[in-house]
Amino acid sequence: MPWIDACSAADLGEEEGLRFDYNDRTFAIFRNDADQYFCTDGHCTHEDVHLADGLVVENTVECPKHASIFDFSNGEVDTPPACENLKTFPTKVEDGRVWIEI
Repeated sequence: MPWIDACSAADLGEEEGLRFDYNDRTFAIFRNDADQYFCTDGHCTHEDVHLADGLVVENTVECPKHASIFDFSNGEVDTPPACENLKTFPTKVEDGRVWIEI
């Protein structure tokens, strides 16, 4: 699996999300309150809404449409109406850049 240079670590503030599109796929990259970075599929599993626009609190993101909450550190749904977990991707920061393995 290739590592992809997704963005600058400085592009994400604490408890923020960022949309990243690569080829025909979309991802959401998150930074939590402990300065850790995570990557998931970009869209909510309930409806086709991008999660990078959702409210980020600690290790969770709330879908901006129907308020499903996901733990982006492992992809698990915390709050319905979504019932399917998100796919997550290995993420690392090197030399100020965020890399994801897809």
